[in-house]
Amino acid sequence: MLKIGVLGVGHLGKIHLKCIQLASDSYELVGFYDPNQDMASKAAEQYQTKAFESLEDLFAAVDVVDIVTPTTTHFELAKKAIEAGKHLFIEKPVTHTLQEAEELVRLAEAKGIKIQVGHVERFNPALLALEDSVIDPMFIEAHRLAVFNPRGTDVSVILDLMIHDLDILLSMVKAEVKSVNASGVAVVSDTPDIANARIEFENGCVANLTTSRISVKQMRKVRLFQKDAYISLDFLDKQAQIIRLYDEGSEKMPTDANLMELHTKKGIKYIHMDSPEIQSVNAIKMELETFAESIEQNTRPKVSVEDGYKALKLAYQIIDEIKRRNSALVI
Repeated sequence: MLKIGVLGVGHLGKIHLKCIQLASDSYELVGFYDPNQDMASKAAEQYQTKAFESLEDLFAAVDVVDIVTPTTTHFELAKKAIEAGKHLFIEKPVTHTLQEAEELVRLAEAKGIKIQVGHVERFNPALLALEDSVIDPMFIEAHRLAVFNPRGTDVSVILDLMIHDLDILLSMVKAEVKSVNASGVAVVSDTPDIANARIEFENGCVANLTTSRISVKQMRKVRLFQKDAYISLDFLDKQAQIIRLYDEGSEKMPTDANLMELHTKKGIKYIHMDSPEIQSVNAIKMELETFAESIEQNTRPKVSVEDGYKALKLAYQIIDEIKRRNSALVI
């Protein structure tokens, strides 16, 4: 069993402490480190675990370090953990800057360290329901809207919210990014709070992503359009629906009752509507457990540090395009 320690016991850090305790078949929670003494003492009492007095003491006691601190601190903490020979789970985004992410990839490879990035939506039951489906989208539409919360406004909405959909997008489209067009507006903070990005890939796939952190309602939906199917995912309500079109007499056509006959100029076709079975999972617990498996079995993490780097790279392409566009509007 792997010994793990957590860095940071803010809102999300406490959730990680709880999930690690739930994942007792994979980890032994040794304790945590947080420089805020008041928060540390409260968390130690609440979760009945040890509050370490220094990073070095925690590193000496664990195999794995779970970094759940502000993004601006990720790189320095990760670098110290790698130098101590510890595997790393790092919350998203992987680092604050692209240069830091590049260096982290290099350090991890040089030291033989495994890193998983906390893009938790990869473990959302709606997405997990597609594991047995062929995904080859040509158009993707995503909406991620949230009500305002001061927590997270230290970075733009692209790094705060849209990056979830960027990671999902890059995991689905097996092609390089060709072009990025984007616009964004800062409303209540110093960086964009609302943004839209249109991303075109070398294989012709186009993605249109919209995100806001000042919405009056919450929404986390992704829609995929491909040659033979329309797929709708609701990450908030954890639902998935797949609609496929079949030619009459197709051997692949399902035989259940969820078929609707459609008369076209090319003959009769059939529309099949399917709602895949949704697993009931704790996504954070699951991502931590899969990381433990990758360490023990020496396999690539589900969301590798390279994945985290690619999502961050695309996020900064969008941020730079918004800056360029907004600068051009200034007279």
